[in-house]
Amino acid sequence: MALVKGEWHKLPLALSELSLSSVLRCGQSFRWKASNPGEWTCALNGRILTLRQDDSHLHYRAIFPATTTAPQNDDTVELIRDYFNLDVNLTKLYERWSAADAHFLKKAVRFAGIRMLRQDPWENLVSFICSSNNNISRISQMVDKLCATFGPKLGQVDGHTYHDFPSPGALMGDGTEQTLRELGFGYRAKYISTTARIIAQERLAGWLDGLRKVGYRDAHEALLGLSGVGPKVADCVCLMSLDKAEAVPVDTHVWQIAQRDYGFGRGKHKSLTKATYEAIGDHFRKLWGQEAGWAHSVLFTADLKAFADVKAEGVKTEEAQVEKITTKRTAGKVKAENIKEELEDGEGVKLDPASVDNKEDGDKRETVTEQKVVRKVKRSLKLEVREGEDESVSLELECVTTLADRVKRRRRR
Repeated sequence: MALVKGEWHKLPLALSELSLSSVLRCGQSFRWKASNPGEWTCALNGRILTLRQDDSHLHYRAIFPATTTAPQNDDTVELIRDYFNLDVNLTKLYERWSAADAHFLKKAVRFAGIRMLRQDPWENLVSFICSSNNNISRISQMVDKLCATFGPKLGQVDGHTYHDFPSPGALMGDGTEQTLRELGFGYRAKYISTTARIIAQERLAGWLDGLRKVGYRDAHEALLGLSGVGPKVADCVCLMSLDKAEAVPVDTHVWQIAQRDYGFGRGKHKSLTKATYEAIGDHFRKLWGQEAGWAHSVLFTADLKAFADVKAEGVKTEEAQVEKITTKRTAGKVKAENIKEELEDGEGVKLDPASVDNKEDGDKRETVTEQKVVRKVKRSLKLEVREGEDESVSLELECVTTLADRVKRRRRR
């Protein structure tokens, strides 16, 4: 397909207002690709958009299919401003959050410019249905396959073919679920095809976008009526595409943070129950205010392994996705042995207590082979990772447990 290449343009934008490489890698959107050094490219709203950044400007170039949008009708600057929520003064928000919370202040020094995207709600919804029991790298691969198989092709740039995100109508066909299963989506295939049908056939046109106009609680409740959507996925969509800045998705990273820094993990909030999930969100909303979801994303990003190079000296732990750990007890100590595979990406939006509770009739007890358990381990431990192992997931395992707790449970059996 012929392309019309636009010129490079730039917007004045300080790094304190947007850290491009952090925001595009921290598990909000999964379609941006590192193209040339320092550049990020994505098929977005009918164009292939490339971005790069220096200390004072955001540089952008849009490439359009020759048969669609003419360059003189280029609305890319408006798209960028909307997509990155650039009307929000992030510097002032950081100042307010830092004054209210010493823990936030520590992270803010190293993690400036983390802001929430304002994505297309449909893309955001499907992406986070894919996020169930998953990590950033694998979610990105799945979304890429989804677009390549069902999305409209825009063209090829630097040897890579770009497809826009498919519409609900493109994903509601009779063969969609089977195709997605063949592509490796597992149990998520049924969620996606069912939700696509609901959006396309059972909801009024514009229903999903219209949730931007209702309150947070109403939008959250409406999303829970869709297939494969639990409280965390609903909160992700509310925060990242529906303008609900107060939404606080609680995944394993946030649960770790809440225990480590904010007093959760004991008493009535010892485990990540529904009540604890809500209590964590309420605590952060009280602490950080109306934009609590934005503030929480800074701490979430700081906790990801991908950003370990900017963590404080002395941090010697890493989060690993483990399907099965073989352990043995020697001289009273638990050791893990036999490295089979070292994971490259151990973070992302992982275990969602609600989304693993399959809602569809006949699928409620489907075995999920992709389910993974997140645990914090010292780097000195060697992990055995086996592909294709079955492991049932309970709410207890969806909460972060220590390796010692895991071993105790095995001994009791």
